[in-house]
Amino acid sequence: MLTVLESLRLSTEYLEKKGVDSPRLNAELLLADILGLKRLELYLQFERPLSESEKNKYREYLARRGNREPLQYILGYAEFMGEKFKVTRDVLIPRPETELLVEKIANENALFNGVILDVGTGSGNIAIMLAKYLPEARICATDISSSALEVAKENESQILGKNEIRFFVSDLFSSDFVEKCESVDILVSNPPYISAEEFEKLQPEVKDYEPQNALTDGRNGLSFYEALANKGKELLAQGGKIYFELGADEAEKVAEILKRNGFEEIEITKDYAGTERIIKATNNKGK
Repeated sequence: MLTVLESLRLSTEYLEKKGVDSPRLNAELLLADILGLKRLELYLQFERPLSESEKNKYREYLARRGNREPLQYILGYAEFMGEKFKVTRDVLIPRPETELLVEKIANENALFNGVILDVGTGSGNIAIMLAKYLPEARICATDISSSALEVAKENESQILGKNEIRFFVSDLFSSDFVEKCESVDILVSNPPYISAEEFEKLQPEVKDYEPQNALTDGRNGLSFYEALANKGKELLAQGGKIYFELGADEAEKVAEILKRNGFEEIEITKDYAGTERIIKATNNKGK
């Protein structure tokens, strides 16, 4: 008879040998999902025996995690700002750092009723949470991947309970990108900002499983900022704002890109770890 406690002990040892960070936490979250419990509820059921089907499912989950597949892809969701977002291998897993980006936009634009464009929406986490916190805003969200947009639409229905975001497939680097968008008041993006060199050093969970085109531009990590700044000055209304998430040590370079494209009032915000994480700028010339 294999109990919850013994299962957790064995699975923690297994994941530790496989080099998984926080092996006990991972073991608990996987088992809790299978048993339909909250993680802390496992501690009240240590002596509960696992059924054969539960053991088989747990072995499958552990094998996948041992191969360094991200926990979120195994569970099928990631938590972001208190909501559960469906994630598949078609979309980047939402990060806690991006919550700061959404919070900053929502806090600085209370009662906003203009147009927001989210470029590279992925799972839709930024667009959906902005729709939740800024209900009067009109929100558009674009991605180059139609599969990613299907996930985003499903998340919108599940989290907002209605369909009000305009999702559309578009390539930021295409000549008709601007033509597909109306004049916008806020341009937001968490672009692929990891350089090709840095990409090769990433953990297996990221490098081997998450969509590469959502992580890196395959170059120096700055080409999306160049394109966003260039297209942004055409898209944004006068006084329109841009808000971008930044990679580590990119703030100065991105600020220079924005200045070169005529943006003013550039402001950089650090995350809770002290990393320069968000850049904001204003298009005073207007569309």
